[in-house]
Amino acid sequence: MTLKEFFTENPKCALAFSGGTDSALLLWAARQYGADVCAYYAKTPFQPEFEFADACRLAEETGAKLRIVELDPLGDENIRRNGPDRCYHCKRAIFGAIMAAAAADGHSLLIDGTNASDDASDRPGMRAIAELGVRSPLRECGITKPMVRQLSREAGLFTANKPAYACLATRIPTGEEISAESLVRTEKCENALMAMGFSDFRLRKRGDKALLQVTEDQMPLAKDKLNDIKLALNEWYSDIELDFEPRAASL
Repeated sequence: MTLKEFFTENPKCALAFSGGTDSALLLWAARQYGADVCAYYAKTPFQPEFEFADACRLAEETGAKLRIVELDPLGDENIRRNGPDRCYHCKRAIFGAIMAAAAADGHSLLIDGTNASDDASDRPGMRAIAELGVRSPLRECGITKPMVRQLSREAGLFTANKPAYACLATRIPTGEEISAESLVRTEKCENALMAMGFSDFRLRKRGDKALLQVTEDQMPLAKDKLNDIKLALNEWYSDIELDFEPRAASL
């Protein structure tokens, strides 16, 4: 099956839209192939503002309808206490809210940007969306992450080379309760690091300190700027440690 065939067979759908590379391509494809699609962005404390800005820009550039679904997953104890199954409960809450909003707008089909490179055995969130009956056209069509990026470049989408960005909650150690303050702190710190030229990195909370993980190509920059980083982030963390084992670059 191709994306054109998918949207020909499913000409009306709602898209769980993150503003990332995968859902951006899906939104473009749905518009390209004449589907009546509406994008639903879940605005929560777990998503940074730049993701929301990208989602708005993409909707405008593709001419798609965009609906904002606001919710606070921290109201759910299963999410707030941050156990090993947090992602499952979070996906259930977010996609459940999107499904309710989409149904109220007359949509019976919800799709998302899971692609053929995503490992279902390592994604509790994928179990949640499967239980809810969400369909994943990229996965169904065998479109891998490298293919998503290539198709996005051909379509002229600004997200073609955008690094994958996991939600802010992933920076908090499993088992440590998530607070709104810890999410805000993480976002502010990562914004400061982006302003210093970093991309495709993670800043992980470790008590009152933090661990900075960067890709191999940005390791020299991190070593050179480590003292500047510590100074820039000392309002939020007593110290910043650099993980000298490079993190794998996003696909």
